[in-house]
Amino acid sequence: MAKTVLVVDDDPTQRRLVQAVLEREGFAVAQAESGGEAIDCLTKGGGADVVLLDMVMPGMTGLECLAELRAAGVSTPVIVLTANAGIESVVKAMQAGAQDFFVKPVSAERLLVGVRNALQLTQLTAEVGRLKKHTSGRTTFDDLVGDSPAMRMVKALGIRAASSTIPVLITGESGVGKEVIARALHGASDRAGRPFVAVNCGALPANLVESILFGHEKGSFTGAHDKHLGKFKEADGGTLFLDEIGELPLDMQVKLLRALQEGEIDPVGSKRPVRVDVRIVSATNRDLAKQVEGGAFREDLFYRLNVFPIEAPALRERREDVPALVDHFIGRFNVEEGKRVVGCAPETAELLKAFDWPGNVRQLENAVYRAIVLADGPFLKPHDFPAISGVAMPTPELDAPPAGAPLAAAHDLPPAPDTPIRILDGKGHLRTLEEIERDLIQHAIEVYAGHMSEIARRLGIGRSTLYRKVREQGLDVDMEQSA
Repeated sequence: MAKTVLVVDDDPTQRRLVQAVLEREGFAVAQAESGGEAIDCLTKGGGADVVLLDMVMPGMTGLECLAELRAAGVSTPVIVLTANAGIESVVKAMQAGAQDFFVKPVSAERLLVGVRNALQLTQLTAEVGRLKKHTSGRTTFDDLVGDSPAMRMVKALGIRAASSTIPVLITGESGVGKEVIARALHGASDRAGRPFVAVNCGALPANLVESILFGHEKGSFTGAHDKHLGKFKEADGGTLFLDEIGELPLDMQVKLLRALQEGEIDPVGSKRPVRVDVRIVSATNRDLAKQVEGGAFREDLFYRLNVFPIEAPALRERREDVPALVDHFIGRFNVEEGKRVVGCAPETAELLKAFDWPGNVRQLENAVYRAIVLADGPFLKPHDFPAISGVAMPTPELDAPPAGAPLAAAHDLPPAPDTPIRILDGKGHLRTLEEIERDLIQHAIEVYAGHMSEIARRLGIGRSTLYRKVREQGLDVDMEQSA
């Protein structure tokens, strides 16, 4: 989803110039001709991701507008534009909450760098906040990404369940984010800030399940060299999340049922039970009711866990949340990988929304991670998602051949015909450099069959630069061959 930049300036010519620069790079642009209009847009309208704010405007000045925005709780990064480069005006702007400043007239390159820096800082701040909440056990339902009807239902049910200690069973396909919902339940409850312990029941070794869950005393069995508290005791006072509860062996289901009913556990080798205060949240991608019918899951435990069921929707059932999820993952992986990807191109967003995502949110997360690592431009393109778009991702020196054809090196492509690019117009005058460049790129596209890696190498420019020039010149490229 394209990032929106709000341009606030009383000069319509200046607004149009800035808009042209930003839109050429894929940003969406909103305009306001006064401070009051900007405040309305950010507090009542659709908002923006970055604000470019002129310092000198009739009526409300830029500094006054900025002060009102911060007082209203608007944290959108603001870059001020000023014709006066004096240190005093810059200091006042920064003290009022501006992130950066430009001195008019500002170059297109400086403008784009400033906007991208502001977006990057926003992503960094959001990621730091997310990690702090995650590590302290204070993630809430406000932190869940998505506002589709299905997710609104999940949030509403979760908030109700969080206000009590009722056992919750989260169901849904693999990869839908059941643990994320469980963490939100914990963070929204009065146990927030206390231990949140997650256990994947399907990954527990069969001979150690009891010890891992309930703990053991020193010397209680061969190899028990030290006392082990167990997951129940680790979660004492907090929440224990039992993921893939349907994988738990039947003999352990009996012990789990007793722990839930009595509020106490029996560590291996202990002479007396140990009291624990634990909120149980369980999750499964299986149909536990069918497992009960087949004798693979205890009926009494099923009813004990399934008191308050919450179904996590599959991603294909909430496609409208895909753009928000992609933006969330882009911001996170930008920070982790030190990248500066701004967002998705419009055609990429449509491609991702149309895909069925059999692996759900986990698959989307991994696809965005791969795209971020491989991206060579500010916006993710369809060719950055080859497994979804069907576009083969070439190596630096190889282009993908047709299905069934042997691999061939890019330099084995047929030599370019000796057709010179026309440099004179019909009257014998030199054509413009832009026209010659356009014809040269179009000629290269035809000769090398749209293989953009090879075209960029032959022209001696980066592939991202080539894509930008193709877009600016309005050239036609077959996307199935462009990767």
